[in-house]
Amino acid sequence: MQPLTASTSFSALQSHLASAKNWHLLDLFAQDSQRFADMSLKTGDLLLDYSKNLITAETLQLLLNLAHERGVEEQREAMFAGAKINTTENRAVLHTALRAPRDARLLLDGQDVIADVHAVLDQMRAFTQRVRSGQWRGHTGAAITDIVNIGIGGSDLGPRTVCQALRPFAQPGLQLHFVSNVDGCDLDAVLFRCNPETTLFIIASKTFTTLETMMNAHSARDWLLQHGCTEAALTRHFVALSTNTAAVKAFGIAPENMFPFWDWVGGRYSVWSAIGLSVALAVGFDHFAEFLQGAHTMDQHFRSAPLESNMPVLLALVGIWNRNFLGCSSLSIAPYLQDLRLLPAFLQQLDMESNGKSVARDGAALETASGPLVWGQAGTNGQHAYFQLLHQGTDVIPVDFIAALKPQHKLPGHHAALLANCFAQSEALMRGKSTEEVRSEMQAQGIDPAQIAALAPHRTFAGNRPSNTILMDALTPKTLGTLIALYEHKVFVQGVIWGVNSFDQWGVELGKVLAQKIQSELLSAARPQQHDSSTNGLVAIAKTAL
Repeated sequence: MQPLTASTSFSALQSHLASAKNWHLLDLFAQDSQRFADMSLKTGDLLLDYSKNLITAETLQLLLNLAHERGVEEQREAMFAGAKINTTENRAVLHTALRAPRDARLLLDGQDVIADVHAVLDQMRAFTQRVRSGQWRGHTGAAITDIVNIGIGGSDLGPRTVCQALRPFAQPGLQLHFVSNVDGCDLDAVLFRCNPETTLFIIASKTFTTLETMMNAHSARDWLLQHGCTEAALTRHFVALSTNTAAVKAFGIAPENMFPFWDWVGGRYSVWSAIGLSVALAVGFDHFAEFLQGAHTMDQHFRSAPLESNMPVLLALVGIWNRNFLGCSSLSIAPYLQDLRLLPAFLQQLDMESNGKSVARDGAALETASGPLVWGQAGTNGQHAYFQLLHQGTDVIPVDFIAALKPQHKLPGHHAALLANCFAQSEALMRGKSTEEVRSEMQAQGIDPAQIAALAPHRTFAGNRPSNTILMDALTPKTLGTLIALYEHKVFVQGVIWGVNSFDQWGVELGKVLAQKIQSELLSAARPQQHDSSTNGLVAIAKTAL
């Protein structure tokens, strides 16, 4: 594989950067009254405004040339066709198949993937109807009131984020809880709020061996047994999202209450699969189907639209420009929707686990930076936490603002104030405030000239800080699906350009292996001596407290 830095398009962008360093966004807007019209794009229920980035039409064309040269179109088609583009695990990457319509067809190793997907979706539909209607009952005959999803990583963060985002669509009287941390406080806090007679546990682990998940699952099992549930009745309180039938049966879960998924479903892409069962239970299967439909709408757009009018591609290319040419090492996600407050963490996992790589697909070391640090918080809370750094900090940090034009509540005045803050923050990051403007304001207030001279540097904002704004009409199951799929495909495009495998995560494995070794040492009488002096010392101290 040719290194990114060796490509003709990359060299052209480096040359272009020499003039770009002298631009200011205020000047770019002043010079082009059509800038917003030319640098915004609507598809489905989403609008992307990328005009507040340090780019021109020439920049975009050079970035598009880079995408063509790096094979984005070919890799995109390979993914949709089921080619095994996850080369280090020899797996296809088919999360898009999870939201394909029933009449689609895709063969993988001779098996019709779409038929398999819809068989599981039918199973999920029937199950959710039984639980939500009260037909499914616990061991004393009482209807289910609480559902606890036990998983970790994508098996937790995906459904947790979506359930929170779709809160207005949830069924009253049915409470969803999520447990992921091996820290017992996580499970203990949830069990404290639940009734063992009316609680259903969803155990989400493909192999049914995930350390954190299975420890929490066994503790939940013990809790039920301690509160009057018999071994035989456990099947009324547990279902599994897994493929390990033997382990599921040994745990006490009936095989017919096991919902499978496949090795071509990566954890951070799994909310569209059986891992989304908690979502379907919370909002109903029809709304879950709308969620899938929204993602499929973005899939179709991404697969068919020319690169120059392709929303995930444009979002990705702007990110490449900011990361590899303007030197922005971080990206802040700012959803101006309280129900999307978990989205920054979800996108953090999606982006950083996918593209947090330092070697290319062929094993060669990367010569450029890859995935940025992704973080954020819901607006307007973030404005009173970290926006000071965004405006006046020494690092330039691009921001993705996300907002809905219509609220899911009827409280007067709130939404106008929310949108005003969202739009004002992106404008302020772009405009800044010059020393002349600061001086003029203070002079009009009658402030002493000496004080003006002292305060002016503190009140000056350089501006010229890039951002995107993504607008939706309202936050619904369909628009949420479209939004998440947009970011999935953006991450894919960037991974192709950097030349990394966006679908493995070997970096998390070493810590898991070492943790098992240390756990056995903590629970035995042996003195730890297999590690460095720091780790040995920490283990020895911890043993005295356990």
